[in-house]
Amino acid sequence: MVTVLYITANPKTEDQSFSLSVGREFLNEYKSINPNDQVIELDLFKSDIPEIDADVLTGWGKLQQGGSFDDLTASEKAKVVRLNELVEQFVAADKYVFVTPMWNLSFPPVLKAYIDSICVAGKTFRYTEQGPQGLMGGKPAIHIQARGGFYSEGPATEFEFGDRYLRGILAFVGITDATTLPIEGMAAVPHEADRIKSEAIEQAKELAKTFAGQTVNA
Repeated sequence: MVTVLYITANPKTEDQSFSLSVGREFLNEYKSINPNDQVIELDLFKSDIPEIDADVLTGWGKLQQGGSFDDLTASEKAKVVRLNELVEQFVAADKYVFVTPMWNLSFPPVLKAYIDSICVAGKTFRYTEQGPQGLMGGKPAIHIQARGGFYSEGPATEFEFGDRYLRGILAFVGITDATTLPIEGMAAVPHEADRIKSEAIEQAKELAKTFAGQTVNA
């Protein structure tokens, strides 16, 4: 059975959000085609996503120096365990869908915390004599991103960092089969917002058909 990890990073409700509403249409279309696939929804704003802080670094340090798990404080244990759960969940999935808004040219900070949790040497990548090598190859991903302005072409292209960073991280861990669906211009031309959303939904449904047919070669 194929497992799809559907990751959202938006504090709004679906009816208030362009990215989440389009993402839901994508997911519904995907499920209608592959009803037997397992879909795990991970709402980063409603989940425990620890930041890499002093507790985490200290806890990891104790373990790396040969200490036992019992040597960790309660806070260190909780964060280390949760971070391990997140990376194991990511590794176990076969396909990935990221749904985000553009915030200040990037994405919400909780997504960066999540990215930090899944970039783990020995699990999603490894170091070799030729440099780092991703271990997640053969798995497809899609990023549905809502942008208030226009960043796909023109002079503003250079200011889009969220999708570029996410795609870079995915490539780093070996996921090079990644597609982006930008939903953009709603703030720049608000009178066109409904049309932009409708067109994005149709594009999402078509992408869902392609995504549903993609095989996993992990």
